[in-house]
Amino acid sequence: MDSASFKFVVYGLAVALVANLFASSRWRLAVLLTSSLAFLAMQTTSVAALLPFAGFLVLGYLCLTAITRGWPRSRLIGIVAIIGAFLWVKKYTILPSALFLEHPYLTVGISYIFFRVLHLCIEAVPGAGGPAIGPARYLAYTVNFTTLISGPIQRYDAFAADAFADPPLALDAATVGRQLERIVRGFFKVNVLALLFDIVHTDALADLTQAASLPTRLLAAFKLSVVYPFFLYNNFSGYIDIVIGLARLLRIRLPENFDRPFSAASFLDFWNRWHITLSLWLKTYVYNPLLVALARRTESLEVQQYLGVFCFFVTFFLVGVWHGRTSEFAVFGILQGGGVAANKLWQLWLTRALGRKGYKALAAGSVYTIAARGLTFSWFAFTLYWFWSDWTQIDAIAASLRPEAWLSVWITVIVAASATLAAWERLRTELLAPERGPGYFLQSLYVRVGFAASLALLAFIMVALLDQPAPDIVYKAF
Repeated sequence: MDSASFKFVVYGLAVALVANLFASSRWRLAVLLTSSLAFLAMQTTSVAALLPFAGFLVLGYLCLTAITRGWPRSRLIGIVAIIGAFLWVKKYTILPSALFLEHPYLTVGISYIFFRVLHLCIEAVPGAGGPAIGPARYLAYTVNFTTLISGPIQRYDAFAADAFADPPLALDAATVGRQLERIVRGFFKVNVLALLFDIVHTDALADLTQAASLPTRLLAAFKLSVVYPFFLYNNFSGYIDIVIGLARLLRIRLPENFDRPFSAASFLDFWNRWHITLSLWLKTYVYNPLLVALARRTESLEVQQYLGVFCFFVTFFLVGVWHGRTSEFAVFGILQGGGVAANKLWQLWLTRALGRKGYKALAAGSVYTIAARGLTFSWFAFTLYWFWSDWTQIDAIAASLRPEAWLSVWITVIVAASATLAAWERLRTELLAPERGPGYFLQSLYVRVGFAASLALLAFIMVALLDQPAPDIVYKAF
């Protein structure tokens, strides 16, 4: 079952309907656990393919149990064991290939389970006398079908507060309507917008790497650079819209994973808006502990500022490396970490040169914001070449144009991104105009219902006419 398909939506709605037959938390736990295990079983037809996946879950629970029972050094040993098992199951190239299993097995969703299991082991209270949570609740949290494939990454306390609440989280007609609207919007993003952007991207790649005329290749290079971020956003955020809507109908609130990322006017702010739960998890468990540990070694405030730059680099390098096991993703991580670190250095330099008030005044200026937004988008678009392609493709793409031609392409990308995103921000402000009240234009209930119905109809027509499935959720592979 595809993770953002019509079948998946129907499955989720059916589960929500059954879960709401009774208000008991035990009933809702049983429905969530049964439906999640059933959804997991749908991902493969082989029992053997599930064994490494199941082994990883068992290892996590054993480590959690050892920590809560106060076994010596169990937290350190458990965390190292979980990380090692993750690298082995995902077949990271830093490990000898002779160690890997040869037969195919399921790894879908294991990267997100990895974060949940680590979170449980890090937060577990030593010596509590037994497991922090029972096996049923552990499985419901780790393999929850609404977050299994591609997140978002939710903390256990937030999950448990809703999933096991008596009485359950309120669910009235207005809330149901908002969630259905969100599911429709997400379905449209994944199955229409992302599909169209993917077609443009595929055509641009073909035009660029074939013996086409120079103007054709220049246009193809431009489209190749700017289209993929929009494809990825619609593909991933559309999926997130669907699962957040379905989970809320199950009376579970999932954390938001996107907050208008292309409105960001810095690369630091971009990662506060894009894949929020991933960057927040790594800031909590990597950036903050690393910064505290290094800061204790020096009393110099000047040095501590630059320690923050280093910690940002390490954190967002890991963001990149988490996405894949090959050298392309290592470069992707270097570019993410380097972009965030350079952004922080730029802020420190401007603050020193202009003063805190002067820097804030500059950053609040419209010209600075427009240019910074375009640069942020362009840098992210550039880094994505190491996200979606391999070295062979990258070499062919680089060789398709002379260096000066590529320079002109990226200058055009920056200018176009700055102007287009500025225009979009202005249009969005005018259309929504929140200061005019909740009934104004697009915020009107009637307009929202009509808009959602139009999206649903258009999605149905497009899917029928194109007669091809939308690309699978990209983050399903991680």
